Amino acid sequence: AEKNLKLEEKITMLQQQNEELRARIEQNTVITRQLSEENANLQEYVEKEVEEKKKLSRTNEELLWKLQEGDAASPVKPPPSSSTSFYHCSSGNSFPAKVRTLRR
Repeated sequence: AEKNLKLEEKITMLQQQNEELRARIEQNTVITRQLSEENANLQEYVEKEVEEKKKLSRTNEELLWKLQEGDAASPVKPPPSSSTSFYHCSSGNSFPAKVRTLRR
């Protein structure tokens, strides 16, 4: 009878441990799903950022090429007393306009 009582107590303790472990597994499953979603979102964000960086790099190279081509095609150089500024066109053109301003 005493042995049965000890075994029943052990069974009760093991059942409680089993329930606690199941609860932890469920909690870990929820956290794993959340982290997987967050990871997928972050990967998507990184891919978009990489694409944007590539696009900006191509635009930069194109603008540098146009600037170099414009300088090579222009036989007249601006006088040393002037400065050259770049302004964004309000017409929606994404290419900067070259404007020469004279010092006063």
